[in-house]
Amino acid sequence: NIVYNGKKTVHLSDIIEDVPAISMKGISKEMPWPGSRCGWMEVYNADKDEVFDQFISAILNQKMSEVCSTTLPQLAIPKLISHPKYGKYQDARTSRYERLSNIAYDIFKDVPYVVANRTNGAFYMSIVFKDSVLNNGQTLSIEQSEIRQYIEGIVGGEIALDRRFVYYLLGSTGICVVPLTSFFTPLPGIRITLLEKDEARFEFTVKKIAEKIVEYVESSK
Repeated sequence: NIVYNGKKTVHLSDIIEDVPAISMKGISKEMPWPGSRCGWMEVYNADKDEVFDQFISAILNQKMSEVCSTTLPQLAIPKLISHPKYGKYQDARTSRYERLSNIAYDIFKDVPYVVANRTNGAFYMSIVFKDSVLNNGQTLSIEQSEIRQYIEGIVGGEIALDRRFVYYLLGSTGICVVPLTSFFTPLPGIRITLLEKDEARFEFTVKKIAEKIVEYVESSK
């Protein structure tokens, strides 16, 4: 449901025909309800393949034996979706994500050491470091000695290079981002969210991150 910048999505049900398939959904992205941990599966054509049908049955049987901790979101889903203001709420959220997506992209695309991916359908954005720009000798200035010593202690051992940057960024500016390699990808980078409601603050934060990327990479030159 979160799609913008002129992009469109196609429902799997429109193209799947008779192929067995699973579509996994969650209210975190569907509503959107960022951070919610409640979702569901849509199963297509389970009767078309015996093995696939057995697989789905095993999942459903296991589900019935689990204690569900997402009762509140499940009860809330019908009331939220059927509320007369839901459509306008969703449109407003999507429009804001679109604006912040473009603000961030317009800033990061000019940073020489990264590749910025314009987000077209999420409330977060990934920025990838170019090949070989990171090393374990790069630093950022950290004013408070206690914080500096703590960060230096964390990054002293074996650590992913993007995670190393994230720690220095946090210690230097207080800005918290997530290392991209923590999402099971070999690509070093960072992920930021588009959830900030104050657009001026968001733009300031993104510019600060961009500034610190350059400062960090060039600190070892």
